[in-house]
Amino acid sequence: MYEKHFNLSERPFSITPDPRFLYMSERHREALAHLLFGVGEGGGFVQLTGEVGTGKTTVCRCLLEQLPDHVDVALILNPKVTTVELIATICDELHTAYPPDCTSIKELTDVLNAYLLDAHAKGRCTVLIIDEAQNLDAEVLEQVRLLTNLETPTRKLLQIILIGQPELRDLLARNEMRQLAQRVTARYHLEPLLMAETSAYIHHRLQVCGATRPVFTSSAVETVHRLAGGVPRLINVLCDRAMLGAYVDGRSRVDRKIVRKASMEVLPEVTVERHWRAWLPLAAASLAAIVVVSAWIYVPWESRASRLSENMPDSSGHSVVAGITSQDHAVPETREETEVRVPELTADIEADDETSVIDQAVPEALSLASLLDTADETYSHQAWGGLMDLWSVEPPVTADVDYCQWVQPHGLHCLQQKGSWNVLRRFDRPALLQLIASDGRKVTALLQGMDNTHAELVIGSGVYRFSVQQVERYWYGEYTLLWRATPDGRLVLRQGDRAKDVYWLRIQMEEIAGMEIPAEDPFYFDESLYENVIEFQRSQALSSDGVVGKLTLIQINTLSGRTGIPRLSDQS
Repeated sequence: MYEKHFNLSERPFSITPDPRFLYMSERHREALAHLLFGVGEGGGFVQLTGEVGTGKTTVCRCLLEQLPDHVDVALILNPKVTTVELIATICDELHTAYPPDCTSIKELTDVLNAYLLDAHAKGRCTVLIIDEAQNLDAEVLEQVRLLTNLETPTRKLLQIILIGQPELRDLLARNEMRQLAQRVTARYHLEPLLMAETSAYIHHRLQVCGATRPVFTSSAVETVHRLAGGVPRLINVLCDRAMLGAYVDGRSRVDRKIVRKASMEVLPEVTVERHWRAWLPLAAASLAAIVVVSAWIYVPWESRASRLSENMPDSSGHSVVAGITSQDHAVPETREETEVRVPELTADIEADDETSVIDQAVPEALSLASLLDTADETYSHQAWGGLMDLWSVEPPVTADVDYCQWVQPHGLHCLQQKGSWNVLRRFDRPALLQLIASDGRKVTALLQGMDNTHAELVIGSGVYRFSVQQVERYWYGEYTLLWRATPDGRLVLRQGDRAKDVYWLRIQMEEIAGMEIPAEDPFYFDESLYENVIEFQRSQALSSDGVVGKLTLIQINTLSGRTGIPRLSDQS
């Protein structure tokens, strides 16, 4: 209804889970990292909790997108089932046939166990995800625990992820649930968004719909955050109604007054009541201050003057106020100004074939925003060219190519995902970041160096150094990096393989572990090498499935000191 009024392509705050509107805050990324780590442990439980509307389903969807190809998933969305119905539903999700009208838990469990053993023999992993797990009956939850007993001598056959509201934590904290609680290998509680994250969240959704100018005033955003409590679902509901209200009033921007009016119409009464109750003490204090100031103003000047004369300096040069001299309560003669530290910005500018670094004391927010707003279509080609230069690959002359295919003859491949600064630090590889300009355009920048606090970016033809907090305002987690395959070009190695690359893998693992891995046939991926790979994956917070894929290869190449691989830490 209001899309045309705000010059948008569609409504930006629909509560339907559209992946185009995905915004991963640092909290959501940490939650996702915990789930991925838990899945990689290969057994036990992973627990994700959070209030209604905080984004648990969003994290779950991201998890499903990032699971490796060899992982099979059974997703339970309705936990209000019996124990028989639960196991039958798991079998249905895994497309496993069982006798019709079967009501025996043992028979269904035997069918499921046979499936899991067969999947394990084929090098596949199985994950069970139960949403709204706080609604599980105690008897059903006990059956879920027993499913983790399905195992081989070396590995659990089923990884279980429990997702639910805070009540799930209370449920697992019961004494009768201690056996299950002790098997939780990773747990995370998803908190609501912070104020800065709420602002970025609103800005991101508007940009996806084509917004080219601010729609919400800063005070309106602050009010949205306060009334919605940082809960994404409530933010969507409130913003949608506020934009409708602005449209009805013929306003081009949403201000604080419109947001407050919208909150009375769409938010639960308890939320609005809690907000106003929180403001009562401040309102009372403000009223008291007004009364005091008003009284002071209306006191006759002569009375104030007589009292002030009592506080004039005495013969010693000290003013006396109620028996206390200025030596007892010293005040500086001049008020020292608060130092405002402006984060460093450096730019490399070519002049007469020499590169000079210029330090400019200008606000980073203005600098990075202006750089992104003035970016054009050549920036992506320049960023890709810079990335290839770091890998000693001749970049293409024109931008009309598939860059990921261009690098493959050099044994390189693209990894395109969403993540956080911690993920990039762990990979320690130069990466292309998709930054968002104020008009919603994506600008590709090359992250070529990084330390604990700052990131070195190539934007267009310039090199700039920004704080990671500043870059995070314009980066929503999208990145692309290059990784090198095995010497013979294999992308995956698993137990049972026999090849020259297995021998190469064995040498790398021995170098990392600092010990020899015994083998009758060094070219064969045997049980001993498999166990070493699993231990390495666990140490690197990777999916510990014993399969050497792209993420494992990246970390092996990093820690084994393989030459010809650029590092973020080296560039910084």
